[in-house]
Amino acid sequence: MSFTLTPAYDGNPRLAELVGRLREYLSGELADYEATLGLTPETPLTRAMIEPVWKRCRELGFYGVHLPAEYGGLDLTYTELAALKEEVGASGRILYHCVLGDLGGPLRAGAIFSTATEEQRERYLLPVVRGERACCFSLTETNAGSDVRAMRTTATPDGDGWRISGHKVFSSAGPIADFSVLVARMAGEDESYSAFLVDLDSPGCTVADGEVPMSGQHIESDIVLDDCYVGPEQLLGRVGDGLRIGLGRVTTNRLLHCPTVLGHARRALELTIEFARTRQVFGGPLAALQSIQHKIADMATAYYAARSMTYDALSELDSGNKPSTEAFMCKLFVAENAFRIADEAVQIHGKAGLVRGAEVEWLFRRLRMFRVLTGSSEIQKNGIAKALLLPSGTRR
Repeated sequence: MSFTLTPAYDGNPRLAELVGRLREYLSGELADYEATLGLTPETPLTRAMIEPVWKRCRELGFYGVHLPAEYGGLDLTYTELAALKEEVGASGRILYHCVLGDLGGPLRAGAIFSTATEEQRERYLLPVVRGERACCFSLTETNAGSDVRAMRTTATPDGDGWRISGHKVFSSAGPIADFSVLVARMAGEDESYSAFLVDLDSPGCTVADGEVPMSGQHIESDIVLDDCYVGPEQLLGRVGDGLRIGLGRVTTNRLLHCPTVLGHARRALELTIEFARTRQVFGGPLAALQSIQHKIADMATAYYAARSMTYDALSELDSGNKPSTEAFMCKLFVAENAFRIADEAVQIHGKAGLVRGAEVEWLFRRLRMFRVLTGSSEIQKNGIAKALLLPSGTRR
């Protein structure tokens, strides 16, 4: 396939049709909706703002499109889902994370369908798929990020249920969520963790304003629990399954974060090419300068390389393999190179790229975060080195 910033999928008619409709919605109806509300990336989002997007995207077949047909989806392959995630990342839309269900929606909840009981699916998960409820995932604590076993949130037995106390941070979608998939340490047990479905309006549970990340997005919350009771019907899986549930799909999740970031990088590259073509300097377009041409060539090459390795690993995943080492490599390479692309985009834009509110300035901040989020680059390097240097029987 020839290199292009608007990929075509002629060999996959289903995907080509989906991408075409998605691009039309993103640049048309959703763009108009955001303009009517006057949204910026740093606008605090409310349920009233985003529920109409959930419902509309459900009507159009985007919200939960990856799910099996029994839940209203098309049972997409990972590669197909990645192509759609890249499109929303490249769209420049403020509500990009609401279209497929990244922010508290089916992409967040879909992974636990196989673990949930029928009652849990009816009470918690299917309303999320329908755009009626939202969820967040609560694992991280102030001193327990990459080292999840340092968590201090504890579940203490109380009759058939448990009392949970602790403080979770960076719960994405917390401000608009109805419940949390929350992982806690089991009191009195050595290295045992369980996952619970915690209703956020329960007595003893408080949703507090979280720290605002450097992207300026108001999508994070702290979940503070003080003797919050959860019943046995809220236990997800079995006692002790918490880290398996929380981290069990880590290879898949690591790979599926990459396409959205690639989309952001693609957007930065598109904006830079347009700016270079139209910005006049020294009596001609900025793009006429060889130094600018070389920068753009490097940006495009980095994007192509990062995208190629990501889709290659996703193809392996679709084939039934588990590309664990490749997932570490993709997360590392995509994160580092997407940020370099954003950095060069700001450099080429000059003063126009330094202004708060400029899109490339926001992309720079957002892509800088990805070098830390969902596992820092150093954690990815640890995983790669361990896979290459340690005998298979000694890896953890």
